[in-house]
Amino acid sequence: MNLLQGEAFDKLFHSFKHAAFHLEVQDSYHTPEESVPFRLFLTGQPDDFAWHAPWLALIREVTGGGKRVTRARVVTVPHGDYTRWGLTVAAHNIAAGEDIRWLPRHLIDPAELTTDDYWLFDDERVAFTVFEPGGRFAGGAVTTDPVIVAHCRAVRDRVWQAAIPYRQYLASEHTSSA
Repeated sequence: MNLLQGEAFDKLFHSFKHAAFHLEVQDSYHTPEESVPFRLFLTGQPDDFAWHAPWLALIREVTGGGKRVTRARVVTVPHGDYTRWGLTVAAHNIAAGEDIRWLPRHLIDPAELTTDDYWLFDDERVAFTVFEPGGRFAGGAVTTDPVIVAHCRAVRDRVWQAAIPYRQYLASEHTSSA
């Protein structure tokens, strides 16, 4: 595996040809760039989402070019604050072109998941997301090892099939108990 950071990691999003899938299995992330917007959410203050604009622009560019970007979030129910915030932020991602789904953790056997988040690009390259102890995103540990890629594809397929699309998830009993 190679650790790609900064621009090298960002290039993955410009170089994939057809599809990028992101699996998120943590209930919260403590990245410094999200701390202020998360605090605004917790205190009920408005957020202009300027901090999120670069990602949204990238998603619009990529999906506007015919590529697919999907994300599945495995979450604990009832939801913690971070998951509730993530549901509000997701509306912007979806409007930009991402397809995001949620899977309540109790609906899948933990053995059918990975313990780490990852991006799967074109079913041929996996980038496991790496965070420093303080929460800062450190990059992606990238591999094309066919055994690892096949495992991540299988996990994606199981999770995606069971995961619930955004609007359906918002109306589900999983959010009413959050």
